[in-house]
Amino acid sequence: MNFKSYPDREMLVLNVANMLAGELRKCLVQHDIASFAVPGGTTPAPIFEMMRDAELDWPRVHVMLTDERWVPEDHDASNTRLVKTHLLQDRAAQASFVPYYRAGKSAEEGCAEVSQTLSGELPLSLLVLGMGADMHTASLFPGAKGTAAALDANAPLLCPVHPDTTETARVTLPAHVLEGAMSTHVVIFGDEKRAAVERAQTLPPEEAPIATVLGNATVHWAA
Repeated sequence: MNFKSYPDREMLVLNVANMLAGELRKCLVQHDIASFAVPGGTTPAPIFEMMRDAELDWPRVHVMLTDERWVPEDHDASNTRLVKTHLLQDRAAQASFVPYYRAGKSAEEGCAEVSQTLSGELPLSLLVLGMGADMHTASLFPGAKGTAAALDANAPLLCPVHPDTTETARVTLPAHVLEGAMSTHVVIFGDEKRAAVERAQTLPPEEAPIATVLGNATVHWAA
């Protein structure tokens, strides 16, 4: 794990946004497309807003989510809605977006359908993750129904997960897809999450799913 600390959140946002744009630019020099997997939530929103006007060949960037709640795009809880609001604007509006939600289908049915379409995006060119204080990442929650299957090396390319804390199903890229990314960045804020990521290095993925990617990740932290 490469750990980078910043004097404040504003400096982290600026540096990470520039770093991600630079990595996408470099990838596009070497490959026809760049697959860019991103989290939902509010933590990465300022980073996305900073990088969305970057000068790079956005039409060749394929943006996809690390995980999604199984709700329509116009739902308040939709990660798709957040990404389209904060990232896919300005120059970045030219990027392609890879949707997961399928209206009228269960999370399990949708995952089976979407999994068949994702192989062309792999390995992920660039992966950005967050982490909860419980050491979950994407929608790999410790002990949740579906997490063990998503941690399996033979898991399909999109997996349903049912957290205990909500009735809304989630879908997530499995551990082997996350681990296989060519470049991985984890963004966390606060002392609690710094302690959690340090603890995760000593635990198995079943207890700390973030441990799956830490060996290859750069962790960006500010208080």
